[in-house]
Amino acid sequence: MIKKYGKIGLFIFLIIQFWNACAPLTARFDPVAYERTISLKVESLALIAKAGGPFDQYKDEVSALTKELEKAYEAAKGRSHNEYTTRQWEIMKNPQGNLVGGFFRHWEENGTLSPTMVAESQKLIAEAFDQIIGLEGGKIKAGK
Repeated sequence: MIKKYGKIGLFIFLIIQFWNACAPLTARFDPVAYERTISLKVESLALIAKAGGPFDQYKDEVSALTKELEKAYEAAKGRSHNEYTTRQWEIMKNPQGNLVGGFFRHWEENGTLSPTMVAESQKLIAEAFDQIIGLEGGKIKAGK
């Protein structure tokens, strides 16, 4: 009888191990995160378009958007198996980088920015947001 349960126990153990091995190594699709990212892209690009004007005039908007980017980062960081998306948010919000965080820092330091700088930054930042959107959109949908 013990040998019989030992084989059944081993079989159950192997099934569980196989099941865990088949589990996704990435977070599941989160429609809220997906929508939030799209919204932040639109809001960021709209605010960046205003960078030809004086930073002080838009300081509160920049601060509010920066907080929303931080929230998106924290939400991504809090999900298991979500390292790639979390890293992309870190890059996006980094004030020493070349995306939204760095753009806002540069705008603040310079007061206003040239139309060329604004247009080129919008392209770069839009592409970076599209990468995050693609990462989230490519995740396994629940129930599939």
